[in-house]
Amino acid sequence: MENEKKELSPVQREELLRALKSRFEKNTNRHMGIEWAKVEAKLVANTERLWSLNEMERTDGEPDVVGHDNKTGEYIFYDCSAESPKGRRSVCYDHEALESRKENKPKNSAIDMTDAMAIELLTEEQYRELQKLGNFDTKTSSWLKTPSEIRKLGGAIFADFRYGNVFVYHNGVESYYGSRGVRGSLRV
Repeated sequence: MENEKKELSPVQREELLRALKSRFEKNTNRHMGIEWAKVEAKLVANTERLWSLNEMERTDGEPDVVGHDNKTGEYIFYDCSAESPKGRRSVCYDHEALESRKENKPKNSAIDMTDAMAIELLTEEQYRELQKLGNFDTKTSSWLKTPSEIRKLGGAIFADFRYGNVFVYHNGVESYYGSRGVRGSLRV
């Protein structure tokens, strides 16, 4: 994947922009006061970021604009699929955890996956922000960026939405479940 050119064909670019625009228009509560034309201009000017958004889309993340950083001028995208992205489930936390498993290894890890897509794993704070935009992960859960102190002890955190609340839990980094996946963020 490292040698792969992170660029979309004109057809892929148009399909992605059409999908992003449609989602943007259907979910105006996620990005009040943000104009699609300005977002699209940023996207067209950032082909590598567009590639990352396509990876988010390809793996069923349903990326959408959730904010604008006035200091940097960047638009912030999160995976907004109702449940943890289908194409990014059944993964352990990081590469070290993946390598430590002797049998029944998952195919990938959350950190390796986000690194390959050039996106960031959601933090606990970002996950809580996402939940203010709707109810996400009511049947699944998502790995979160884990503080180094917890990771050093062999743990990682994940979250979900149950009983009207966001719950943040811990697990061993090598664990993986069919209903736990990876949500990411991207700045463009």
